[in-house]
Amino acid sequence: MTEYALITGASKGIGKSIALLLAKAGYNLLLVARSEKDLQELSALLQKEYGIQTACLPADLSENGAAEKVADWCSSYTSELSILINSAGYGVWGVFTELPLSDQMNMLQLNINAVVELTYHLLPLLKQQKQAYILNISSTAAYQALPSFSLYAASKTFILNYSRAIRYELQHSSVSVSCLCPGPTDTAFASRAGLDAFADLAEKFNMLPEEVAQSGLKGMFSKKAEIIPGFMNKISSFFAGHLPKALVERVGAGLYSR
Repeated sequence: MTEYALITGASKGIGKSIALLLAKAGYNLLLVARSEKDLQELSALLQKEYGIQTACLPADLSENGAAEKVADWCSSYTSELSILINSAGYGVWGVFTELPLSDQMNMLQLNINAVVELTYHLLPLLKQQKQAYILNISSTAAYQALPSFSLYAASKTFILNYSRAIRYELQHSSVSVSCLCPGPTDTAFASRAGLDAFADLAEKFNMLPEEVAQSGLKGMFSKKAEIIPGFMNKISSFFAGHLPKALVERVGAGLYSR
């Protein structure tokens, strides 16, 4: 197989699990994350285990202009990009007015702007393929307003609606767009968000990143619009969309309040 997949946030969590599964399926990989050391270790492992071609680019996609640089690097490396996985992202937990604005804007730059910019710059290349796929990673938080996680949840709502909209716009092209909306997952997300105090609660609901990745790729290749892995996540997302919003917000605030 000569096809390539580009994965952001590839060094850890769901992104890393997706990289492992695509490598096993024979895809060559372009890997992007902040940690050069982690990328090099993953790259060496994938080449040894699966005999695929890999290339790494250490990059912080929250920096202005970084997404365009990644797109240029990808386009110069291969003309056979058929999969784009936008997995890089993180959350900031706390009351909106009590968190540094710079931290929150950095999160929005990564969770929203980087996804939009990278997709925009790579769509011309993806459209050249006989069949291509985009998988954007959102969250079950996309289905509700979430006090103490206000901008994170809002950013994931944006990703879900953005994915559905461009999916419709691209319906007559060779590019299929899907959105993966996982719930709590056993990754470093909670620690980076400052949610260590909720570790015991999260363990009761966490899915393994391998399970989430498998569900996401299965849905992507089946050209599903939205993918919610896990029965409990499907149930919670359903109720979040059908119960009174004030009730849903009160429950969410109770779960994540300090």
